[in-house]
Amino acid sequence: MAVAISSDGQTLASGSADNTIKIWNLENGQLKNTLTGHKESVMSVAISPNNETLVSGSSDDTIKIWNLITGKLTNTLTEHFYPVSTLAISSNSETLVSGSWDDRIKIWNLKTGAIKNTLTGHRSAVNSVVITPDGQSVISGSSDRTIKIWRSH
Repeated sequence: MAVAISSDGQTLASGSADNTIKIWNLENGQLKNTLTGHKESVMSVAISPNNETLVSGSSDDTIKIWNLITGKLTNTLTEHFYPVSTLAISSNSETLVSGSWDDRIKIWNLKTGAIKNTLTGHRSAVNSVVITPDGQSVISGSSDRTIKIWRSH
């Protein structure tokens, strides 16, 4: 249901309807790890630019934060009330942005899991989010047929 590639091109993460995330070595195609913990389908995955952290969003309404190197779960974020459909991590690997079918976008401190901001204004599911390279703006696409540009501070 979702894929992400590490910035060094070495690792691929895939999220699946079987509730797992698989970590693949892109050089040889071998499975490196299978991460379990979500109770429903994994709808979104993202890898931090520093290649240390993996985040996954699920139809179980949670976001899980994993150590990409060890495969250990480090945090579970539970502030969305519907499936988490999209995730993005800032270029400095410090900020996580999530979009959900609850029509909301949340901005998180990736290290602590604290919410920095909740963006409201879409009238339907948020399907896609990106963070501009300078980290100053978030752009979102929604089933309400709009694209919104938000200042992230």
